[in-house]
Amino acid sequence: MLSKLPSSVAQQLLIRIPQVGKQAHALIPFSIKQKMIKEVLSHLLKEQMEDEVLEFLEGKWVAIKVTDFNFNFDVSFDGQWLLRQPQQADVTFSANSDALIDVAAGKEDPDTLFFQRQLTIEGDTELGLEVKNLLLSIEMDEQPALMRNGVTYLSSFVNQLKAKVS
Repeated sequence: MLSKLPSSVAQQLLIRIPQVGKQAHALIPFSIKQKMIKEVLSHLLKEQMEDEVLEFLEGKWVAIKVTDFNFNFDVSFDGQWLLRQPQQADVTFSANSDALIDVAAGKEDPDTLFFQRQLTIEGDTELGLEVKNLLLSIEMDEQPALMRNGVTYLSSFVNQLKAKVS
């Protein structure tokens, strides 16, 4: 797909994409992002919600920080998804967007990224492990085709750009 792309262009895209994402993110009100994230979580974790395996999140807050987009939010679950602007969370997951995309696409394991220092987990260790295991329980093959194909394509695109640069 990107075989004829010069490595200098690939490098510029890897720099510019997060910058554009950061700028676009800044223009979208939190209330809209909040609705979108709740919808995505409801689709991704529908089975876990139905099986009532999210009880460990009740009264607990997980901070998600997408560092290259400067996008942070806290999430909890109490029979429904709760999202808020960043405050004091029980555990914090931080990573660049490309690492999170690879986890979502099933191309990287959160443990691998953690040990490569591409994913940081700070705070309540037990809660962090439960959240990590929750992420691993998501079956991307069972997700709607648009979501599954979009994440897979995005992961492949970013990894091809990285390969051109290295």
